[in-house]
Amino acid sequence: MRKLVLLVLATCLMTFSFSQHETLKPGVKMPMVDYKMEATTGDSLTLKGIKGMNGTLVIFSCNTCPFVVGMKDGGFAGWEKDYNAIADLASANGLGVVLVNSNEAKRPGEDSMEEMQKRAELMQYKIAYVLDKDSKLADAFGAKTTPHVFLFNENDELIYVGSIDNTWDPKRKEDIPYLQNAINNL
Repeated sequence: MRKLVLLVLATCLMTFSFSQHETLKPGVKMPMVDYKMEATTGDSLTLKGIKGMNGTLVIFSCNTCPFVVGMKDGGFAGWEKDYNAIADLASANGLGVVLVNSNEAKRPGEDSMEEMQKRAELMQYKIAYVLDKDSKLADAFGAKTTPHVFLFNENDELIYVGSIDNTWDPKRKEDIPYLQNAINNL
């Protein structure tokens, strides 16, 4: 099972053209706050416009990574099922939140805007789902995987970067809700 999880993670990494950039470190300011991205609703959104009174949660996601949508073999269930609960937690804590699809490798197919719209409707996302054309935002953030989480405070300073939790790890001793803890500590 562990080999399967590692193989799937490697596959997700290979589908993205943005993995060669250095990931933002805590304390840095949010880049590209005025960068316009098309949302599945047809709106043009920016990180500045999404920001809540206490900060911004940016989650790099896509329609195709098994760590997002779940593994077909019944292994890891994926984090997409948690997105609406994350949206509720973020909202309750005064955070704006956005899902960003930077998967250029599958843009003509499964990660096209049309497929993103279908996915957002199917999953009834409470979160804006935007297209990062040419992976510009992902490159600026140094996003490496999906989902890859970046939490910024009210001053646009990065306070958490990483995973939603550790439930993907079959060797974990306990479940640790990394993102929930970061939001609660904010």
